[in-house]
Amino acid sequence: WQTLPPSTMSVELWQSIPEAESIPEPPILQPPPLPEKVVVPDVVPEQLEKVVTPEIVIPEKKKVVAKPVDKEAEKKKAALKSAAEAKARQEQIAKEQAEKAQAERDRIAREQAEKEQAARDQAARERAEKEAATGKVVDEYKARIMAKIKRNIVMPVNVADDARAEFAVTLLPGGGVLQAKLVKSSGNVMYDNAVERAILKSDPLPLPPDVTLFNRFRELKLVFRPIEQ
Repeated sequence: WQTLPPSTMSVELWQSIPEAESIPEPPILQPPPLPEKVVVPDVVPEQLEKVVTPEIVIPEKKKVVAKPVDKEAEKKKAALKSAAEAKARQEQIAKEQAEKAQAERDRIAREQAEKEQAARDQAARERAEKEAATGKVVDEYKARIMAKIKRNIVMPVNVADDARAEFAVTLLPGGGVLQAKLVKSSGNVMYDNAVERAILKSDPLPLPPDVTLFNRFRELKLVFRPIEQ
């Protein structure tokens, strides 16, 4: 708030040194006058703040310019996404339909297998029942054949009770005797011959009325014991 005047100095140049008398006395330099007092006027705080505080200029931020949106690219991207989602949905639907169809096929196959098994079981039961009935009929008519033959045996004397004669008898449809062959002798020729004559005499032998059972009687193995007469 104050300034001082600059200090000055005067210099004289001489070509030669003059005599002492002719050399003038150097002038007496006076100190420079003091500067006048600077009077600072009263300043209102608001004005002083305006005067003292420098204005700080804040640089403006650079505006970020947004890139223009490529609508076509966005449409393609959305279309691809939509297509992928639609494909995924179709694959899921196809998978569910395939699983449902497979489950239905498994159910049908299971039911068919159960039906077939039930039919086989029923057929087996029927065969068993038929076989039992057939066996009963076969046993009944074999017993009738043996009874008829035994009635015609003329028992010879001196035949051991444990004698056993085994014959293979071949029959014709209707019960006719085609052949009576001794397979194992009883050890008593007279007893063997008596049994053979009785077989031939019993012709025709009784057969069941069901002709489908004839195969059970075509070849008969008959065993005769005197103790059973």
